[in-house]
Amino acid sequence: MTNGTAMKPLMEIKNLTTRFYTQDGVVNAVNGISYTLDPGEILGVVGESGCGKSVHALSIMRLIQIPPGEIPAGEVFFGGRDLLKLSEREMRMVRGHEIAMVFQDPMSSLNPVYTVGFQISEALMLHKKMNRSQAKVRAIELLNLVGIPEATKRFDNYPHQFSGGMRQRAMIAMALSCEPKLLIADEPTTALDVTIQAQIINLVIRLQEELGMSVMWITHDLGIVAEMVHRINVMYAGFIIERGFVDDIYNHTLHPYTMGLLGSLPSIDEAPGTKLISIPGLPPDLIALPEGCPFFARCTYRVEQCHQERPQLENAQEAGHTVACWRWREIQGFGVA
Repeated sequence: MTNGTAMKPLMEIKNLTTRFYTQDGVVNAVNGISYTLDPGEILGVVGESGCGKSVHALSIMRLIQIPPGEIPAGEVFFGGRDLLKLSEREMRMVRGHEIAMVFQDPMSSLNPVYTVGFQISEALMLHKKMNRSQAKVRAIELLNLVGIPEATKRFDNYPHQFSGGMRQRAMIAMALSCEPKLLIADEPTTALDVTIQAQIINLVIRLQEELGMSVMWITHDLGIVAEMVHRINVMYAGFIIERGFVDDIYNHTLHPYTMGLLGSLPSIDEAPGTKLISIPGLPPDLIALPEGCPFFARCTYRVEQCHQERPQLENAQEAGHTVACWRWREIQGFGVA
């Protein structure tokens, strides 16, 4: 991946907005986010539960149930097309073929009444127009690729015969079956133990390097993405509040929320007895978002302007590093804005 200035983005998102209409009111799940994703880039999307990470990915895939959901505004350009304007038939040909998604819980993603091999073969027959025997050969190759032992035998196994880690590997094999340009991984290691988490992360990194695809890795844990992503989008209350290359985000953190996320990570370098930092309070109610900064109520650096006026993403001193905070210069000792 380059710095993003010399290549055409693989995907460009402009003002993506997603709402859910409930009995209690309108849930403002994603609030006008914009960014680009380069070919071959691994992008980390991080934030607490309920910040809009998964909803924004489901919006890209057009998997928001309408109603109660709605995507009232925005553009998602991929392959020269706005995905939000495609017909459902056209979008079905994009899903799995050009953009594939791996979900958090592999047991609920795999159909329990069909063999794992059949489910991988089905995608190949649909998108690659293979016959059944060709699809079986390719499916076994994919199971081998993702590190499932005795792939030929495992082809005829059902999901319940796979461990959690193996089910997730099978889901990755299915996602890669049609050689997508973009793989969206929505917290794919959350339900797995730490050792298996590391294996899945290393597998995705290896496959990304071998296949040259782009990856969007969605997680609540900044520690997971530290060594694997190129850029990070930090989301809060449906907004992107900080975005930059991974080294800038970790070494020149600009937003108080991102500082809190990083401060909550344990480190082996810290002295014994050092307490982790916690972010006080709770995220805002997405039905009644504040007029000002969505992080206002939890921020120790807040001033009156933060309460009255919502900050927009602006360029910081590092190239490609943007932040939505009125006081980032003062917080970082860069002088008064």
